[in-house]
Amino acid sequence: MTETTQQLTVGQVAERFGVTVRTLHHYDEIGVLTPSQRTWSGYRLYTEADLERLATIVLYRRLEIGLEEIAALLDGGPDVAEHLRRQRATVITRIDELRALVTALDHALEAAMGNRPATTEELKAMFGDGFDEAYAAEAQERWGDTPAWSQSQARTAAYGTADWAAVKAEMDAVNSAFVAALTAGEPAVGVAAMDAAEAHRRHFDERFYDVSYAMHRGLADMYVADPRFTATYEELAPGLAAYVRDAIYANADRHA
Repeated sequence: MTETTQQLTVGQVAERFGVTVRTLHHYDEIGVLTPSQRTWSGYRLYTEADLERLATIVLYRRLEIGLEEIAALLDGGPDVAEHLRRQRATVITRIDELRALVTALDHALEAAMGNRPATTEELKAMFGDGFDEAYAAEAQERWGDTPAWSQSQARTAAYGTADWAAVKAEMDAVNSAFVAALTAGEPAVGVAAMDAAEAHRRHFDERFYDVSYAMHRGLADMYVADPRFTATYEELAPGLAAYVRDAIYANADRHA
């Protein structure tokens, strides 16, 4: 047994691929990657074909694909080439999102030295149609006596221009993740869409008010019930409002 014949022990494979021995044993147990050879004493040996399969598994795991889906792909399930094309498109979109986020953070850092309260004009410039004084007054009338409203007002009262710039950048990144998942053909109940939904919930939970999964469902319903919210999402991508609602519901179910 030598490395030149590509028959490696589990320890050698773990070191080469940067995974744990426990992970390799788990892959073996669930049938995702079973070593093709054994020594006379029963120790696992990985062949060159096994290593090629593991390299593909590691790639898919970096793309946050579940093990069941990986097994189906490796064993001749869905169209692998088409699946990889969709994943590539998603990764490229993520790169663009991260670049945009870095730019927004750079602007926020520039303003951080003088993080003064934002003016109405600055908020309009940042959020465009998303900042509407009339809608803010309507929201206060509808929810002004709720704990969520009080909590949101208390948090945002201390926000300066840099804080609002960061809020805008975070929300843009979340929306871009939804659009990327939708345009890549990912289902609303898929991991990419649910992860975007969880990022959406955390954004509101951390920036404005505590958002339980039940409350998040209520927000999702509003996105399709209120034409103003629906229009905002539909401008980003046709069908996005319903897609976001369904992803939020799926994510809530995932965390139930």
